Amino acid sequence: MSFKKAPWPRALRSHAWYVGDSRDNIYHRSWMKNQGLPADLFDGRPVIGICNTWSELTPCNAHLRDLAQRVKHGIYEAGGLPVEFPVFSTGESSLRPTAMLYRNLAAMDVEEALRANPLDGVVLLAGCDKTTPALLMGAASVDIPAILVSGGPMLNGWFRGERVGSGTALWQMSEDIKAGKMSRADFLEAEQAMSRSPGSCNTMGTASTMASMAEALGMALSGNAAIPAVDSRRRVMAHLSGRRIVDMVKDDLKPSDVLTRQAFENAIRVNGAIGGSTNAVIHLLALAGRVGAELTLDDWDRLGREIPTIVNLMPSGRYLMEEFFYAGGLPVVLKMLLDGGKFNGDTLTVSGRPIASELSEVENLNEDVIRPVEKALTSHGGIAVLRGNLAPGGAVIKPSAASPHLMQHRGRAVVFEDIDDYKAKIGDESLDIDETCIMVLKNCGPKGYPGMAEVGNMGLPPKVLRKGIKDMVRISDARMSGTAYGTVVLHAAPEAAVGGPLAIVRDGDMIEIDVAQRRLHLDIAEDELTHRLTAWHPTVEAPAGGYQRLFHTHVGGADTGADFDFLVGCRGKAVPRDSH
Repeated sequence: MSFKKAPWPRALRSHAWYVGDSRDNIYHRSWMKNQGLPADLFDGRPVIGICNTWSELTPCNAHLRDLAQRVKHGIYEAGGLPVEFPVFSTGESSLRPTAMLYRNLAAMDVEEALRANPLDGVVLLAGCDKTTPALLMGAASVDIPAILVSGGPMLNGWFRGERVGSGTALWQMSEDIKAGKMSRADFLEAEQAMSRSPGSCNTMGTASTMASMAEALGMALSGNAAIPAVDSRRRVMAHLSGRRIVDMVKDDLKPSDVLTRQAFENAIRVNGAIGGSTNAVIHLLALAGRVGAELTLDDWDRLGREIPTIVNLMPSGRYLMEEFFYAGGLPVVLKMLLDGGKFNGDTLTVSGRPIASELSEVENLNEDVIRPVEKALTSHGGIAVLRGNLAPGGAVIKPSAASPHLMQHRGRAVVFEDIDDYKAKIGDESLDIDETCIMVLKNCGPKGYPGMAEVGNMGLPPKVLRKGIKDMVRISDARMSGTAYGTVVLHAAPEAAVGGPLAIVRDGDMIEIDVAQRRLHLDIAEDELTHRLTAWHPTVEAPAGGYQRLFHTHVGGADTGADFDFLVGCRGKAVPRDSH
């Protein structure tokens, strides 16, 4: 894709604040100088924001202040003026009821901060799951030059000689306790090995998936996704990104130049190859909506269907992000897809060059971590989109993390009306359930939970686990952690809280799932389905007020990205009116 650089020098947004001798120019400059900034920093050079999601309540991002300093070094070297500012940090491990409830709020924070302040470009510092899409969404809706720097994954966890994958090991060990295979004391001992360095999840969970999506889309420099948080090369990446953003401002290289339809198609294929999180579906749909790129659930199914999963990382495989980096990281995957004719090498990146130009010298240094196509974990990776009378708007499943013997299955529904109903019943030995049943969880979608929590990977009943069974078909309108696994059907749309067919499923109904045929069917007569839907009434009340009320009123469905209706699209970078 060709890109025509803007002429330089030229007037920038920040000049409206800082360049000139008017009362308002002096007002803006003089207050900034109380930080000890020399006068010549306001000579018209690019002013670069460093949008930082650092927070001690977001452990994945608690090291980002150090990276911000490295970014500043790069900006100063390239002749810019760096200014760091905080935005809402959506910490997955702490926020209740779910970090997803606040992704759109964080995106609003980013968008309004960028537009209201004297910024010509921005470096986005992200890490934990929702911080990456939130920052990209906010930046895309302003469309000033932007580049993303990820915080990077943690080092490998180890417990008694075995790898401990963030999240993945937690789900496994929790089930082992219920099955009587692991003691509580061992579980507590393993806790000390789960998070042994700064950084985000060391599995191919949502954090590493979204870092990979940013790189595949072209919004980060090549190699950004996999460098461990504590590796010195992560600091170098931040430094180089600081340099690069100054030139991007001079060239006027914007998100709208990078985030094209072709770039999103690339990212979908990459998600299949890496065995990426189902959460990427929602986030990329929302991001595409901000830039006006046509993207649907059907695109996810069509583009990912024939992509083999070649990255052997948990939760789909064996290894962790540290080994992925040592094997060559995401550029190796992009090169393999490019060589196989499944990747568009002409898409533009924040480097200002086509993405293929970044891949000519990459090499696969470990073919068990990044496998050849003929040794793929699964020949049909990606995200499968299922449809039928149970989810006419679509539902998703991740084949690389599912059990092959359950990909075509017919079973009796065991229904949980909400997450509290599930928690109350699942440990009851009298619950009429066995491994052939299909677990159905309602009212956990965007409006129902609220926020669409990661509860779709419901733990199995203890009496089933004690048989040695490790997986059952589970269906819900919820999400699941990117670190989780199993034959889990998610994001059923429309959600139960708005009267989707999931709401009227009853205990004992028969459900059929056929992933190969992309079918999800509630086996009841059509007139009975119509009767139940007609008789349905809402059971989830709208929040009385505050942000949750706004969320409930304006959030869209999972099938369109769960963005707010009033945030879709780009509102631009026009300089607002004077403040005084």
